[in-house]
Amino acid sequence: MPVYNILDFGAEGDGTANDAAAIQRAIDACTQAGGGMVLVPAGKTFRTGTIELKSNVELHVERGAVLAGSGEWADYTHRLQVGALSGGALDAGRPAQSMLITAERADNIAITGAGVIDGAGQLFIAERGRYIHSMRPERPFMFFLIGCQRVTLRDITLRDGALWTLRLSGCEDVTIHSIHIQNDLALPNNDGIDLDRCRNVRISDCHIVSGDDCICLKTCLETAGYGPCENITVTGCTLVSTSSALILGAECREPIHNVVFNACVIRSSHRGLAIHLSEESDIENVLFSNMIVETRLFHEKWWGRGEPIYITAIPWTAERGIGHVRHVRFSNVLCRSENGVFIQGWQPGLVEDILLENVRVELDKWSSWPGGRYDIRPCPLPQNYESSPQQSEGFLENAGEGLVEHPTAGFFLHNVQDVTLRNCAVVWGEQPPAYFRHALECHGVKGLLTENFKGVSAHPEVYPAVWIEN
Repeated sequence: MPVYNILDFGAEGDGTANDAAAIQRAIDACTQAGGGMVLVPAGKTFRTGTIELKSNVELHVERGAVLAGSGEWADYTHRLQVGALSGGALDAGRPAQSMLITAERADNIAITGAGVIDGAGQLFIAERGRYIHSMRPERPFMFFLIGCQRVTLRDITLRDGALWTLRLSGCEDVTIHSIHIQNDLALPNNDGIDLDRCRNVRISDCHIVSGDDCICLKTCLETAGYGPCENITVTGCTLVSTSSALILGAECREPIHNVVFNACVIRSSHRGLAIHLSEESDIENVLFSNMIVETRLFHEKWWGRGEPIYITAIPWTAERGIGHVRHVRFSNVLCRSENGVFIQGWQPGLVEDILLENVRVELDKWSSWPGGRYDIRPCPLPQNYESSPQQSEGFLENAGEGLVEHPTAGFFLHNVQDVTLRNCAVVWGEQPPAYFRHALECHGVKGLLTENFKGVSAHPEVYPAVWIEN
């Protein structure tokens, strides 16, 4: 394979100079010659702004090499209006964002090697916070690949993303294997991997530590025309998140379907296995299996309240409408958490055909953060709920900005249709707080089937194990 060393194209590697032009010259020469490897050699730090990958190019960062994003916004030369920081909507009043590494409609590209790509997140912090940082209005995606086919990422370490770390939009036939993402747990919106309208993607054997969602599937507004997100597998990953470890949504302008998550370990996260439908399309045919999940309470500026398993279908705004969540399976899941399983539809009929099999939930309280809440953000303001007469009386009347004050159940089901709990169990810690209540709590549930469900109330002298209200 022809090798194009970026040093031969003028890169300095002193950690200060902007080497983007030299790296781009190497990429352009490689693709024009028919393809090969662009080499980022060991022993140096190459500071860079935006670079664009081209077809048939493998960007190989050697072990001991660092490709580091610039802290100067002017060095990021590609601009794109996105909804990542505006609730999924395109807001012309917000600054356009950019990216460190991009490619558009490139085929047969790869990013490999045991070196490091640094997204310069620390350089875009406006004010450091103890639990969450305030960020500058402009900050770059680390990767933003658009409409590419036959994409491979392997063995690379991605460090300190400033915005979504690895964003693929409209890409097809993607392999992501054995990469390491190490992000600041207090930096907002630094998702690990975001698959937006992608098809035929395999993610395996990755370790991801991220302030925001570790792996997220979406269909975003700004990439309309690339179709659904479908045929995705995620296996053998270890995950830590201040938000959700594995999540589908919230952005869902076209369907997300045919998704398999298997054999992952989630630790110290704010939410575990999640589906959050907030827009008019559907999420369906999703499998979660063979998981170990540990979730805990944390600062309320981060979405989530420690739910190990979470499904909601609630419109982001009443004007956007809402689709359906259907045909979802959770099997062989061990949970230890400070909150329970939470499944809710905004109205009846939006969440249907849900199976939980061999799911054990151990609830305990070990952090200092307040409990007795569920988090349904992003969601309409409370007044929008008043137009939905099917809501269970009292449940959402004190939903302040999406945080719902409500006692904690092992399994909480609200407006769900055709749900099966098979061989599921709830276990309470030795000193359950007063807001720990029922093993199973149901409101407006149709077609509930329980088989060999095990669990008592956290306070059996006061509350029953099962509470059902229809």
